[in-house]
Amino acid sequence: MVREPLRADEPASDVNATAPTRGLAASYPAAMDVEALTAYCLGKPGAWPDTPWENDQVAKVGPAARGRIFAFLGDGSVGVKCGASREEADAWLARYPEDARVMPYIGRSGWNSLDVGGRIPDEEMLVAVDESYRLVAGRLPKSLRPAGWDA
Repeated sequence: MVREPLRADEPASDVNATAPTRGLAASYPAAMDVEALTAYCLGKPGAWPDTPWENDQVAKVGPAARGRIFAFLGDGSVGVKCGASREEADAWLARYPEDARVMPYIGRSGWNSLDVGGRIPDEEMLVAVDESYRLVAGRLPKSLRPAGWDA
C-alpha cells in the first residue's frame, strides 16, 4: 500500500487514519527519541548502521558494497526521503515549518530533516521512516532487495 503524500491542508487525524501501519511497533515509547528511532530504522529488513563520514550515523539497506542510505540519524533529527520529488517532500515543510527542513545538497531529490521530539507526532515520524525505506529499497536492483522489504 502506497501512502499518499501529506498535504499542507490535511488535518492530522486524516493523515494518521490513512497512514499504513505495517511494520510499526506498538511498544515504542510515547515520546520518540533518537535512540528509539534508530532502533526502529535498524529493525527494517536488511537494514544496517554505517558511519560513512566522521560522527555521522546512517541507516542503510542492501548489501554492504551497494547499500543505500534511507535515514540520516543525527542529534535530535532524522533525515529521510519524504517523497519521490521535491514537490511531494514540500508538504512536510508546509505542515511542520518549525520541525522540517530541506536537507543540504540532497534536498532537491526529496530529502528533509525532521526534528525528533518536536511537533511531528511519533506515528508520522515512523511513517516518514517507512516511506523513506520503501522509496530507497524499491530503487535497489531486485536481486539486492532484502526479503520482506515491501511487507
